[in-house]
Amino acid sequence: MAKQRTIFVCQQCDAQFPRWMGRCTECGAWDSLVEQIVTKSAGTTGGSTRSPIGVSEPLRLPDIQLGDVQRLPVRGSEFARVLGGGIVPGSLVLIGGDPGIGKSTLLLEQSAALAEMAGDVLYISAEESQQQIKLRATRLGLAAERLYILAETSLDTAIATIERMKPVLVIVDSIQTVYSEDVTSAAGSVSQVREGALRLQRVAKQHNISIMLVGHVTKEGAIAGPRVLEHIVDVVLYLEGERFHQYRLLRSVKNRFGSTNEVGVFEMNQGGMVEVTNPSQIFLAERSTNSPGSAVAVMLEGTRPLLLEVQALTSHTANAQPRRTANGFDQNRLAMIIAVLSKRVGVPLFNQDIYVNVVGGLKVTEPAIDLAVATAITSSFRNQRVEPNTVLIGEIGLSGELRSVSQLDRRLNEAAKLGFHNAIVPQIDALPQIDAFQVTGIRSLVEAVRAALIGAPRPSPGEPPTAKAATDHDD
Repeated sequence: MAKQRTIFVCQQCDAQFPRWMGRCTECGAWDSLVEQIVTKSAGTTGGSTRSPIGVSEPLRLPDIQLGDVQRLPVRGSEFARVLGGGIVPGSLVLIGGDPGIGKSTLLLEQSAALAEMAGDVLYISAEESQQQIKLRATRLGLAAERLYILAETSLDTAIATIERMKPVLVIVDSIQTVYSEDVTSAAGSVSQVREGALRLQRVAKQHNISIMLVGHVTKEGAIAGPRVLEHIVDVVLYLEGERFHQYRLLRSVKNRFGSTNEVGVFEMNQGGMVEVTNPSQIFLAERSTNSPGSAVAVMLEGTRPLLLEVQALTSHTANAQPRRTANGFDQNRLAMIIAVLSKRVGVPLFNQDIYVNVVGGLKVTEPAIDLAVATAITSSFRNQRVEPNTVLIGEIGLSGELRSVSQLDRRLNEAAKLGFHNAIVPQIDALPQIDAFQVTGIRSLVEAVRAALIGAPRPSPGEPPTAKAATDHDD
């Protein structure tokens, strides 16, 4: 009979200790050690340690034969874009996102569509009953006959059902709520999540069944459980967006069968998750061209250019430390842009509260929108409008120069399609030439701001116009 012993496992980094401690010495997390009983023969959690694909012989690289892999079709072009064209048979896909963001709705729609096109699909729900899923399917207008719903929390029962049915796709909602009886820790723990992912991976590879896992997200924005979970799966997708905005972004952060920079745009409404084929037009639909503090930038998500509106508001304050607030934009980069505007352009922002917002709930990390942010801030401070048919593209350096960005021609072509006529970009040797579209190359931020703003500064609302107002904020 195997001997049992007690260890303590960190729920953040999966480190193991022989005794309990208040703080994990590996990752520094407090109160994260959980008691767990293991057997000496198992060595870890008592789960199976067999190879996921069995015993095999090594082959020379030229001798390996490639079969004709047919991806499973998915509903809509946006989901297919993120996956790289479709679902690869035998792949393990992890989809994470905040609670209520629409993960279950998206997967239920995809599973129903695939059941009508390819064959049997098994939806395993460990969080909802079959009746609750039926209510959601009725609201979404889904009635696929080959979509099977299983409400089960036992991993062993779920795997037995998968091996008996052998469907083309399996949805597990969620990986944190299923448990294996071979592991003594509670459901959702590091050991349970890791064991569940490994066993489902083994089933996917042995039977060539595609499996999609739903993963909960922590307060820090990472998928709950150890980072090893993301290394086990083949594809990691994140569904992002603000709960009070109707738009959702499905972003690929890991994909063994496609690009890792693609993003799909969806709109959440009463009918479910509806794909947005032209997101740039949606994000600019409510843009006001008569208000100062608004500029249009062109960002790049993977191979897709997106036009977005950047809004800025400056307000005089008597506080010693003015507020710097950014929504959808990096706070540290905003501080750098403000410093460059103050030092290189001569815009006195030391006594201004500054608020920057990326419209539509988008979160932008690309430096190509630096010029739009700086122009929007200057526009609000000087109370001058930005040219309404102009897009601003460029990265700002610390010396006030504009630096080039990647795939400039692709960005400009997208702007031209949406009716813009002008673009202010960094000066390069060969600027793209587009019919009925003027591209202006500029080297410095001072010149770019001067070219983007319309007319002389106007007095702020409630401020009487003076002759000095037009020269106080000169470049």
